[in-house]
Amino acid sequence: MTNPIPTPIPNRQSPIPGRRARANRANASLSTGPRTDSGKQRSSLNALRHGLTAASAVLPSEDQAAFDAHRRGFFDEYQPATPTETQLVQELADTSWRLNRIPLLEAELLNRAANPPTEQAAPNDQEMAFDIVDAHRLLANLNIQGQRLSRQFQKTVDTLRDIQADRAERQRRDLKDAAALLELHKHKGIPWEPSDHGFVFSKDDVERFAQRLMRLNESRHIEHVRFYMQPPARSATASL
Repeated sequence: MTNPIPTPIPNRQSPIPGRRARANRANASLSTGPRTDSGKQRSSLNALRHGLTAASAVLPSEDQAAFDAHRRGFFDEYQPATPTETQLVQELADTSWRLNRIPLLEAELLNRAANPPTEQAAPNDQEMAFDIVDAHRLLANLNIQGQRLSRQFQKTVDTLRDIQADRAERQRRDLKDAAALLELHKHKGIPWEPSDHGFVFSKDDVERFAQRLMRLNESRHIEHVRFYMQPPARSATASL
């Protein structure tokens, strides 16, 4: 008598790996992202996480007006005067916006790990498969992204400050030269305009700078007399 082939017993010990596999396949098949409000809400974590490297700093789920105010703060602080400076200030605004997003992502990850959805609440296997292991993996990734963005931010700040300091020094030298030429022409009684020597400053700007230089020179003389010049030695007869 032939023994019947035993019916395979389903493995009830590891339902999660199966869910993970199905979730991975489902995730790989998605290319356009969620379209409904509920779908966008469920995928907000992935959207935000990928937003750290996205071309646009502001995600559809974020407040554009808040970003505009954030951006204005940087432009008010650095007052870019050239296209290069403008580009660098924009990079600062974008990078800092992404950096500020990371604490929110970390809080959301920890909350999801601490409060996993039930089978009734989870709309798909992908959310059911999320656990503390996933949280730790994604937190590590956020840490890497945070370090990268911090380095990028600091490098941009240093570059911008160097460029602006160089521009300010060139402007100061040009104003000093223009002020010297202005005083020379005054002394000779010859009319003079900054544009005659290729300067972009107005004559009023040069006048103000020249007056400032003269006042500074006077103040330095007074400073030397009052604070650094040794008092005259008293004679022996005056001390009696």
